[in-house]
Amino acid sequence: MGDQEARWSRRAAMVGLASALAACSPGTLQWGSRSFSLPWTGNGTSNGGLSPIASAPREQFGRGRVNVALLLPLSGNVALSQLGTALANASKLAIGFIEANPNIGENITISLRDTGDSAAGATSAANAAVAEGAQLILGPVTAEQVTAAGQVARAANIPLIGFANNSAVAMPGVYVLNILPETEMKRAVRYLRDQGRRGPAGIFPATPYGEALATAFRQQAIAAGFNPSAVYTFSDISEAQQIVDQARPLIERGAIDSLVMPDRASAATFASLLAQAGATTETVQLVGSADWANDSALLRSPALTGAIFPAVDEAGLNAIRADYAARFGSNPPQMATIAYTATILANVNTLSLATPPYEASLITNPAGFAGRDGLFRLHANGRSDYALVIKQIAAGGATRAVDGAKI
Repeated sequence: MGDQEARWSRRAAMVGLASALAACSPGTLQWGSRSFSLPWTGNGTSNGGLSPIASAPREQFGRGRVNVALLLPLSGNVALSQLGTALANASKLAIGFIEANPNIGENITISLRDTGDSAAGATSAANAAVAEGAQLILGPVTAEQVTAAGQVARAANIPLIGFANNSAVAMPGVYVLNILPETEMKRAVRYLRDQGRRGPAGIFPATPYGEALATAFRQQAIAAGFNPSAVYTFSDISEAQQIVDQARPLIERGAIDSLVMPDRASAATFASLLAQAGATTETVQLVGSADWANDSALLRSPALTGAIFPAVDEAGLNAIRADYAARFGSNPPQMATIAYTATILANVNTLSLATPPYEASLITNPAGFAGRDGLFRLHANGRSDYALVIKQIAAGGATRAVDGAKI
């Protein structure tokens, strides 16, 4: 949360960035640099950080013999608990799909446990899951809680697949299934390379998540064969004109022909200043982040017409939207497909029925798995690859996919 984030040191912030959570306004959740729209209202207040009593699961669903724990925030911070409830609903929907399909074995039973909004709550829930005999743990959501639950899981030699968007918490046995900074940057820079761009640069906010994206951009650009022309950082939007002035000579001589600027809050300002400096879509391809997909005001900015950004393929969410709404009375958030995918993964025969189940070499099959959003892979270091499309903004804020889902 904001006051906590201000106290972090630079290094500690890199480790805990995705645990910085705050309710922005009713029905929204700010998570790192990401904003999620939720179909509920609430004031975002907490229960005071009390750890939930996790001696018994909140709920169980599924009829299989393999015990899988699902750890989610169901109490505490209102916006976070609303997200946790939505992810639990998505897992139930996946179990319903398994039960309704005669060609899929019913291998797992999900035990849903509340982590609250604290690391202590995650530790308590994970300990209870281990005591109950869980063979696999899914969740929690925040980096802080994944770290806490992961320590318990590793000590018990039980794999955990968390839903944080921070690769710093990943490690052998503790997997992170989400859209990670390196996933976005890899997809973006490889698309730029395939389009013949040769001079990518980046503009990033001087925040923990901005630093993570900047690091990922440098690494992925080099891996794609680029020598990044420039990487700019800013602490305040008042520095935007200075950065554009610095970049302008490089743009004019072609040393910069694409600019990655993932920050939603500043993207329209930078795009307007670049246009005033004479940059066009032909001379400089603007590139955003997956976070852009949920910001309709940003997408309608005239200066961003022609910009591109990596995003989750909407086909997966659309495929479950009607069933989710019919059963739970609201629309699912985009992250619902991750919980749905994780549940289907847990039920896969070659994983759940193996001896022992969920062995690391099986989970990290380099061929990957087909999830609700497309192909994904889990790696031995705990990080993941997740298929993303490339979208382009048209006049008026409409978007279209210009390149299909790829890792």
